[in-house]
Amino acid sequence: MDSTRQNIAGLGILSVLIGMACISVNDMLVKQLSGGYPLHQIVFARSGIGIMLSLLIVQYEGGWQILRTSHPWAHALRGLLIVVANMTFFVALSVLPLADVTALFFVAPLFITLLSIPMLGERVGPMRLGAVAFGFAGVVVMQRPWADAGDLEVSRIMLLLPVVAALTYALNQVMTRRLGVTSKASAMSVYIQAAFIVVSVGFFVVAGDGRLAQGSTNPSVLFLLRAWVWPPARDMWVFLGLGINVAIVGYCLSQAYRLADAATVAPFEYIGLPLAVFWGYVVFGEFPAFEVWVGIFMILGAGLFVFLRERHKSRMLGHAQPKRRY
Repeated sequence: MDSTRQNIAGLGILSVLIGMACISVNDMLVKQLSGGYPLHQIVFARSGIGIMLSLLIVQYEGGWQILRTSHPWAHALRGLLIVVANMTFFVALSVLPLADVTALFFVAPLFITLLSIPMLGERVGPMRLGAVAFGFAGVVVMQRPWADAGDLEVSRIMLLLPVVAALTYALNQVMTRRLGVTSKASAMSVYIQAAFIVVSVGFFVVAGDGRLAQGSTNPSVLFLLRAWVWPPARDMWVFLGLGINVAIVGYCLSQAYRLADAATVAPFEYIGLPLAVFWGYVVFGEFPAFEVWVGIFMILGAGLFVFLRERHKSRMLGHAQPKRRY
């Protein structure tokens, strides 16, 4: 590999590391706010700030014309899938430890591998399928099916929500690959933030006064449906940080996969797992239980094996193909 390609790959890896660090901070801040604000208010404030920053980057990358697309409904569906993924993830985050939710969400790459078979027509060999099965066994371990429902801190539905988030995120990723989206990173970020704003405004119209949460003591229901409140000055800075964070995340992750091969940068996304354990312990005093550690290592091992196997397969195909000169 020449020095230019190494530098580009290095920038891609640096971008994904920055993006994942910002995601971990974002998750920590949302969990911190979940006791006093409704999820749709947090999403609205975060995306409102994020879309303004993304529009500034749009001007830098080519102006308003790059927002035009010939696939508006496809982008709308992708936005909806990301909204569902975020909503289910954050509702679970309000009642579950940060490391637990993050680890369960990291089955998304395994879902992508499975979905690529019917949706993209890709061939997945027995070794990768075995790794996927091993990863999902880690999910089962974290769900603790041998325990009585009364012995669990939360309902089994809450334990399944991060898996739902991973599935909808994976559907979004596979759909993007199938469509072959060519939009700029900043334009893609604007589409996603616009979807968040539309959905959060819809929640505000239906439940913004908190009437649907009256009488409920369930923390997840309260987080989803409580009334909007005007934040004090100290929380204003948290909301501002969330907005800046989400703009950085959207741009850095798009840049990472634009600058380098997915097989090169994707394994570095797993830095999010130790960061989630770190923030959970430092900020919330949470430390994963034994079953969670077992599940984390099973999911982490399976995901990394799938990535490395795909990278090895791509290299073998590259060696088998004749070299081209340009």
